Amino acid sequence: MDKPTLRVAILDLYDGAANQGMRCIRELLHDFAENHQVNIEAREFDVRGKDEVADLSYDVYLSTGGPGSPIDSEGSLWEQRYFALMDDIRAHNTAHPEHLKFVFLICHSFQIYCRYYGLGKVSKRKSTSFGVMPVHRSSAGITEPYFRGLDDPLWAVDSRDWQVTQPDMKKIRAMGGEVLCIEKYRPHVRLERCIMAMRFDAAVFGTQFHPEADATGMSYYLQTEEKKSQVIEQHGEEKYYSMLEHLNDADKIVLTHNSIIPNFLEHALEQLQSVSL
Repeated sequence: MDKPTLRVAILDLYDGAANQGMRCIRELLHDFAENHQVNIEAREFDVRGKDEVADLSYDVYLSTGGPGSPIDSEGSLWEQRYFALMDDIRAHNTAHPEHLKFVFLICHSFQIYCRYYGLGKVSKRKSTSFGVMPVHRSSAGITEPYFRGLDDPLWAVDSRDWQVTQPDMKKIRAMGGEVLCIEKYRPHVRLERCIMAMRFDAAVFGTQFHPEADATGMSYYLQTEEKKSQVIEQHGEEKYYSMLEHLNDADKIVLTHNSIIPNFLEHALEQLQSVSL
């Protein structure tokens, strides 16, 4: 029997900045294809650098993180094209609930999506969040299928200067969504905890953290002078070396890397196969 084919659009929001995210996404797709005996037809779109955007012919849309402000780009050509696509996907999914197009939003994509649809407050953090962090699940997050196999808290790579807080739960629930995760609980710190993951509706999912991140990429970043100094300044030298030591722990980012996006892709594949029957 012929292998099924899953068509994937990778919406690259890195704007030419050096990153590990694209490598991780490519490797996740390669591994998923091998593990599930499926053909992956993937195409990359340079959304911010070349104003490129996918059409509606794809089954899955993976939208990446990226540098810079998620506010200052409002109204730009690339955002107009990007959100025209998102609006088209939402319209398609409303009209064809039996054949959904699935979207996964990572970090910068998550932030601009929340801003565009008015789902929360997007603002700059008081300091950069960078490292391997515990992420706490809400009651909806405990039963979220894409978190299957993960603990509570789950562990994830965080790398951002911006955040989404003050969720508009009325709007979120009207869209069919739920807040799934929040930032580490720190009662002694008088700051709002940001949203770390959200299901926007049956087909659109997003994380403020980087579920694609692996130990190789995180090790590379942690050992650059800039990131080493940043982590030591914020968390101390002991915490820095503890991060390096535990990167390959099977129950931390290795488990997150091997779970969330593969579970998302598996869900999309299951629907594709059911439609094809």
